[in-house]
Amino acid sequence: MTNILYVEDEESLAMIVSDSLQAHGFMVRHVTNGQQALVFHNKYRPDIIVLDVMMPLMDGFTVAKEIRKTDLLTPIIFLTAMTQTEDVVAGFKLGANDYIRKPFKIEELIVRIEAALKKNGQSMAPSKLIIGDYTLDCIKSLLTFGDSSEKLSYREVELLKRLIEQKDKVVPRDEIIRTYWSNDTYFTGRSLDVFISRIRKYLAQDERIKISNIRGVGYMLSVD
Repeated sequence: MTNILYVEDEESLAMIVSDSLQAHGFMVRHVTNGQQALVFHNKYRPDIIVLDVMMPLMDGFTVAKEIRKTDLLTPIIFLTAMTQTEDVVAGFKLGANDYIRKPFKIEELIVRIEAALKKNGQSMAPSKLIIGDYTLDCIKSLLTFGDSSEKLSYREVELLKRLIEQKDKVVPRDEIIRTYWSNDTYFTGRSLDVFISRIRKYLAQDERIKISNIRGVGYMLSVD
């Protein structure tokens, strides 16, 4: 799963772009200013950064300059309404991998993200995952068993995908909550238990699949 740090202070645009990227199988962490961007970059080390230029507290050029002091590898894509040639040149000199002018189409952004990741030696996460006799389509959010399919929510897809990717390994509860619900003040450990129970029901037709609760630690998906 590709983790994107998306830095944009325009809330309506950020919501549209975040939802679109998540629908295409990306994990998106959205922050609204440059100072938050630096904190999140240092804490989570994203696979790629999509960075607005004109923001409060710290502009995108300054953010990129600070990031490049310690991180020369993570791709950075600037999104900006600044269209002057000197602005584009300045962005690349600061270490940007790409520069997209606003307004843009989400399809263009996705293509640019994929290109930057491939150039950086990373590969896109597969769109379909197999677990037992089930197939999880991460793009369409469908869990298929034989001729029947179940439509999953975005968070259900992300949680199941994480468990599948870490098959036979314990995924810590704290890691799940921090990764997928860090911005949701109403989400609790009990809420996570509800999500796990729901996923167990989705997978119930294949008796070989088990999601074990490792008490006090987390969850582990296995196939006998």
